[in-house]
Amino acid sequence: MSSAKKSTIVRFYAVTFPLLERFAPPLGAKLLDQVWFRLPPVPAQVRRPRIALPDATPFEVPFERGAIRGQVYGGAGPLVYLVHGWGGWGLQLAAFVPPLVEAGFRVVAYDAPSHGESEPGREGKGRSTLLEIGDAFQAVVADRGPAYGVVAHSLGAAAISHALAQGAEPGRAVFVSAATDFAETLDAFQAGFGFGARVRAGFLRRFARRFGPMESFEGVTVVSALAERRELPPLLAIHDRDDRETAADGSLRLAKVWPGATVELTEGLGHRRILRDPAVIAMACEFLGKPQTAPE
Repeated sequence: MSSAKKSTIVRFYAVTFPLLERFAPPLGAKLLDQVWFRLPPVPAQVRRPRIALPDATPFEVPFERGAIRGQVYGGAGPLVYLVHGWGGWGLQLAAFVPPLVEAGFRVVAYDAPSHGESEPGREGKGRSTLLEIGDAFQAVVADRGPAYGVVAHSLGAAAISHALAQGAEPGRAVFVSAATDFAETLDAFQAGFGFGARVRAGFLRRFARRFGPMESFEGVTVVSALAERRELPPLLAIHDRDDRETAADGSLRLAKVWPGATVELTEGLGHRRILRDPAVIAMACEFLGKPQTAPE
């Protein structure tokens, strides 16, 4: 989407939501529901990797009424999965591929439902949810093989927490710029679009009818409950202090309730450039280590 078109849409919402807040809050809540779960379009040229990659083997995994599409890099070794965030794509984490393959891993990169080259899932074209992204990870692992490790960005990290609650068992996890507090995201929507308490309350009721209270998805809440009933994999959380989309404080709070977690804070990389930073990639690779055994 061009910046001009995006700006026009934002201006439309900034005019429409205050009117709906005043005269038709239920319609405002319905519109906000549509906006909340709608994915931003990302042109194919933007999704092209910016670096040279080793040869890949493409794959498809049936999911709902469509298919998840991805690539496997490396000929042998345990599997490390790359999990993108909201509106992202598998090779948004492409810079992790060469060093992980060189270290002896096979690397699985894939696009979640309605993202990139994958087909829509249960939410329909151009829409998805955190839960669907977590379920998609489970489906890909069931098809490709056990996860020695996972590198997850932004909402992808929250989706992995959901997958852990559903029984996923990655050996190690690296969370980069983890999304942990969706009330903060809603605050940003409210500030940007200008709706008030009535539209917000109506949207939260709609959300709770489908998924439960929004606060139940807060990272600390999810992980605290998980830690009480199962052993969690070792975690490295990397976050930039200057991230304007997901606050670094969220990773710090998450690490306090995740047994044995380590946090590394960077500066000046923001929410996306952090995925291409050599020092960040080196930290992730060192944490994942080298494979101890070859696959059977």
